[in-house]
Amino acid sequence: MSVVTTDIVQHVAHLARLRLEGQHLAQLAAQLDEILQYVQQLQSVNTERVEPTSHVLPLSNVHRADERAPSLNPALVTSLAPAAHPPFVKVPKVIEG
Repeated sequence: MSVVTTDIVQHVAHLARLRLEGQHLAQLAAQLDEILQYVQQLQSVNTERVEPTSHVLPLSNVHRADERAPSLNPALVTSLAPAAHPPFVKVPKVIEG
């Protein structure tokens, strides 16, 4: 039994300032009806013993610890750069104003 009719879709489209006509109305009504039927099917599932969760899979922190580590030698880096003003490396302007 269809819950969503083309009249309902046309009314919602009007409220959303969308222009839908003919075949699109019928197609969208059928798709929305299918979605609502699926939601009704999901509502019939017993979830009493299921813990609420925000994700399907367990997540863990993927960030590494913020630990001090050796870095590149600044003199070596500036010597390899096409343009440098030690201890800085000159780069082309990327923002035009």
